[in-house]
Amino acid sequence: MGRGSDMRRFFRSAPLLVSLGLAGVSTAVVLAGPALTLPSATGGAITDSPKEVIDQVWQIVYRDFLDSSGSYSEDRWKSLRRDLLARSYAGTGESYEAIRGMLGSLNDPYTRFLDPKQFKEMQIDTSGELMGVGIQLSLDKDSKELIVVSPIEGTPASKAGVQPKDVIVTIDGKSTQGMGTEDAVKLIRGPEGSEVVLGLRRKGTVVTVPLTRARIEIHAVESSLNSTANGTRIGYIRLKQFNANASREMREAIRNFEQDGVDGYVLDVRFNPGGLLDASVDIARQWLNKGTIVSTRTREGIRDVRRATGSAMTTKPVVVLVNEGSASASEILSGALQDNNRAKLVGQKTFGKGLVQSVRGLADGSGITVTIAKYLTPKGTDIHKNGIVPDIQAKLTEKELKDFELEDFGTKNDGQYRVAESILIRQIRTADSGMTYNANTANLHSALKKGSN
Repeated sequence: MGRGSDMRRFFRSAPLLVSLGLAGVSTAVVLAGPALTLPSATGGAITDSPKEVIDQVWQIVYRDFLDSSGSYSEDRWKSLRRDLLARSYAGTGESYEAIRGMLGSLNDPYTRFLDPKQFKEMQIDTSGELMGVGIQLSLDKDSKELIVVSPIEGTPASKAGVQPKDVIVTIDGKSTQGMGTEDAVKLIRGPEGSEVVLGLRRKGTVVTVPLTRARIEIHAVESSLNSTANGTRIGYIRLKQFNANASREMREAIRNFEQDGVDGYVLDVRFNPGGLLDASVDIARQWLNKGTIVSTRTREGIRDVRRATGSAMTTKPVVVLVNEGSASASEILSGALQDNNRAKLVGQKTFGKGLVQSVRGLADGSGITVTIAKYLTPKGTDIHKNGIVPDIQAKLTEKELKDFELEDFGTKNDGQYRVAESILIRQIRTADSGMTYNANTANLHSALKKGSN
């Protein structure tokens, strides 16, 4: 990655190989099982494909959709169903377009249809695994070339000697000129055991590297032990997404740091677009012994309240780094730690995405994400479109943004981290840091009282 790259652009593109999909739509998702074939609203069963899928989507929305924009009308939705099922469809392409148009009328960007390929990508994102070769790539801002950011340790790419800053010039003999990262990812991924051949330009020489695709674990957590000039030991944990591996990896990181005797923690969720709701709750429980974590409100009212379970792995001071790229599940975690006075938030106001989606599989292998609830922070705050304001504001300068590299996260080259570190040191040094843990100010009563809108 070149020093002239823009960090925001970098983080929209660099993780694509390992987290394609999550970056596109910030979301907290609840995974549901495959959708059943539902009876039609007229009493019979629609079995005429592709109308069956249209009716499945319609009924899921009719039953579960939470309207946050005021665009949903039950009468209009029923009328839309009659119109769509009265039509004839030449194939799935036409029916898929009809579904997308139907969902578009809801004016909710998070309720969306996924064709079978897109649905499979969604499943990969949340599973924490993919079939590929194990590289992170980015599109260079200036040259528009596909650049290897880093091979993932222990993967086929790493074992074959793929290096950071290698330029991918061909994929299976096909030129990558003018190719975007998403198209490249589609070509590089494939069935386990199959082969893909990359042409890599390295120091002016093109080398051909055959790679056998394998099952790649997507790591959600990176960590490092940082020591200050005065000997303070800080456990830095960067949480990149909330996939199926996130909770386990966070637990391992905290356990290792506790064994190392750290004095406090900086938890970094900058540019974390979200992921699994259950993962965010479980991670919050690793930091909180008591108190409410989050409550969810469906169109019938509050249906689910998640609380700490006395399973916190540490009581040492914590500072959380957030920015405008911290969304959904990141905001659930940040809000829980802030409202319970467990951590100070440093950085910039978060994205402001307070809706929960259910992911449902459909009869033909396609899927749908549908907004089913909004979430409230422990104090009952609805942050949708508003975001969470950090306790201490801190921004990267334009020069820092221009020169920022992936390896600069959590180092002295990271201006926001420097602020977080100074706040944490102050908390460690002060006997009474003001971080009194008081679950009575962040409980269900507060959520019920303040989250009634």
